[in-house]
Amino acid sequence: MFALFETLFDIIRLRKGPDAIPRSTILLAVLVALWLSTGLVMTFMTEELDARDFIIGTVTGVAGLLCYTAIVVLSGKSARLMQAIMALMGCGSLLSLMFVAGNVLLTPFLGDNIVNLIVTLILLWTVPVEGHIISRTIDRHWYVGVVVAMAIFVFQLLLYSVMDPATTTPV
Repeated sequence: MFALFETLFDIIRLRKGPDAIPRSTILLAVLVALWLSTGLVMTFMTEELDARDFIIGTVTGVAGLLCYTAIVVLSGKSARLMQAIMALMGCGSLLSLMFVAGNVLLTPFLGDNIVNLIVTLILLWTVPVEGHIISRTIDRHWYVGVVVAMAIFVFQLLLYSVMDPATTTPV
C-alpha cells in the first residue's frame, strides 16, 4: 500500500504517469473507497460543507471522470482507461487530504488568509496534475492535457453552481 501512495505522490509531482499504477480491479475498488472516504473526511472537517455538498461534490467528480473517460475512449486509448481513472481518483484523494490538513493544521498557526492561499494553491494544482495524467494517457503534449483538465475543471464548477445555486455570487 505504501508503494501505491508513493506512486501517487510521484504522479502529483509530475514525475510518473498513470502507467506506473498496476491494472487491478481490487486496486480500483480500493481507490474508489479512498476517493469516497476522502470526500466524507473533507465534508466533516470543513465547517462550510454539509451532506449536500458531499453529494454534489461526488456527482461533479463522477461527471469529471466521465469526461476523462470519453476523451480516453475517443482518442483510442481504452486499454489505459483503468490506470487513468485510478490515477485521477488517487491523486485527487491525496490532494483533497492535503487541502483538509492545510485547513485544520495550519489555521491556528498561520491564520485564515495565508491558509486560504495555501489551500487554494493545492486546489489549483489539481489542474496540472490531471492534465499530466490525461496527456500521458492519450499520448499528447502536456499542454493539451492541461487545457483539457482546465476545461473539465470549469465544467465541474459550472455543474456545481447549477446543482447548488447558493454557491454563486451575484455580480
